[in-house]
Amino acid sequence: MDLGISELTDDQIEAVSQAAENAARKHIFSKISQKLVDDLTISIEAEGTKPISFAVEVDLALLPEVKGVDEQALAEEAVNAAFAVIEKELRKLTCPSTK
Repeated sequence: MDLGISELTDDQIEAVSQAAENAARKHIFSKISQKLVDDLTISIEAEGTKPISFAVEVDLALLPEVKGVDEQALAEEAVNAAFAVIEKELRKLTCPSTK
């Protein structure tokens, strides 16, 4: 998707990436207690300049006693939440009146 964004500064890329990571983390912890998470790694990478593209990876491992939770599905939902925030943040950069 091309939103007509000029090249982003390093600070803008960092802000978008941080917002995306926070959204992924918030989504996971809205579904399951942090105490039940054995390992959580969220990776946000930006590539290119114009257009810029983002890659999101969420690796989630729950404690063995957690039953009835699909780790893979929850991780995918978190990826989707991160991409939704990336799109929102990029749209803010193209149309500042939507802040």
